[in-house]
Amino acid sequence: MPISRTRKEELVASYVDILNESDGFVVVQTQGLGVSQIQGLRNALREQNGLYLVAKNTLIRKALEEAKWIVPENLLAGPVAIIFGRDNMPGVSKALLKHIEDESFEEKMTVTGGIMSGDVLDAGQVEAVSKLPTLDELRAQLAGTVVAPAQGVVNALNQATAGVVNVLQAYLDKHEEGVGVSE
Repeated sequence: MPISRTRKEELVASYVDILNESDGFVVVQTQGLGVSQIQGLRNALREQNGLYLVAKNTLIRKALEEAKWIVPENLLAGPVAIIFGRDNMPGVSKALLKHIEDESFEEKMTVTGGIMSGDVLDAGQVEAVSKLPTLDELRAQLAGTVVAPAQGVVNALNQATAGVVNVLQAYLDKHEEGVGVSE
C-alpha cells in the first residue's frame, strides 16, 4: 500500500529532526535479518546513543537535502538501514561493528559507508572511526588530565608538611633529651 503524501512529509520532517540531532550516520546493506536480530542490534546501538532506522531511500535523500547534509547517492541504493550517531559516532560505529562480528551477521549485514562531520566515509573509514575513543572514554581521559596535576600538588604539600613535621619532631626530641639530662 502506497504511503500518502502527508505521511511522507511527516516522515521526512522526523528524519530531518534526527539528522539535526546527529553527528553522523552509517549506512548498512541488510538482507535476511529477523526481528529479534534487529532488536538486539537496536539495543546495542541505543546504549551508545545510536538509532537504527530503515526508511525509503527517496525519503532519506529528501531529508538530507532539507537538513543541508551531503547526499551520498552511491550509499543509498537498494535495501539499506541507517544507523545514526547522536554525539558519539565512534561509540555507535564500534557497537555496530562489534555486533555484526559477535552475531555473525557478516553475510546478512554489510557496512557500505557513512557520513561524519560533512565527509562521506567508505566502509574502511567507518571502521577507522570505530577505533577512535568514545565520548565516555574521552571524558575519562579529560578527567584524568585534570586530576593528575591536582594530585601532584597534594603530594607536594604532603611531602612539604611531612618535612616540617620531621624537623619539628627532631627539635623536640633533642630538646627533651637536653631537659632530661639537666634534671
